[in-house]
Amino acid sequence: MESVIESVNIRSYEEKDWNRLMEVHDAARMEELHWAKCECAFVPLKEKVIRERLFQYEICVACIQEKVVGFCAYSQDELAWLYVDPAYAHQGIGRTLSNYVIEHTSRRPLHVEVLAGNEPARRLYESCGFQLAKKACGIMPGKEEVEVIVECMERNR
Repeated sequence: MESVIESVNIRSYEEKDWNRLMEVHDAARMEELHWAKCECAFVPLKEKVIRERLFQYEICVACIQEKVVGFCAYSQDELAWLYVDPAYAHQGIGRTLSNYVIEHTSRRPLHVEVLAGNEPARRLYESCGFQLAKKACGIMPGKEEVEVIVECMERNR
């Protein structure tokens, strides 16, 4: 039997993926915010896509049998977005997307930010070679009344 990882295809984002990106983001973002204990900071992707400049990044999607099950957005020195449909969590899709970005970026260190408390994401990035560089305090984009602590992680190789 084929494993989930073997059946995952990573490809560039296409406009036809937009509705599925919104579904994946919104479901996974709620889980992310739950771990960080700031569910009140939720903003749907369709409301924050412009403000948070999603399309300034390279975007790739993870598909299983043509269904988008995750996505990431990145630049040459930052893994800015990574979300996996919770129905497909803990099957290596996040690691596959992370490794794709590592292989397709050239600048080091490569940066990623994790909301403090989001231990599943932090463990994922640590397993991909990222290390905690510093912690920073800030506000949540789109929900500026919500203060957050962000763990800034780096991968140097």
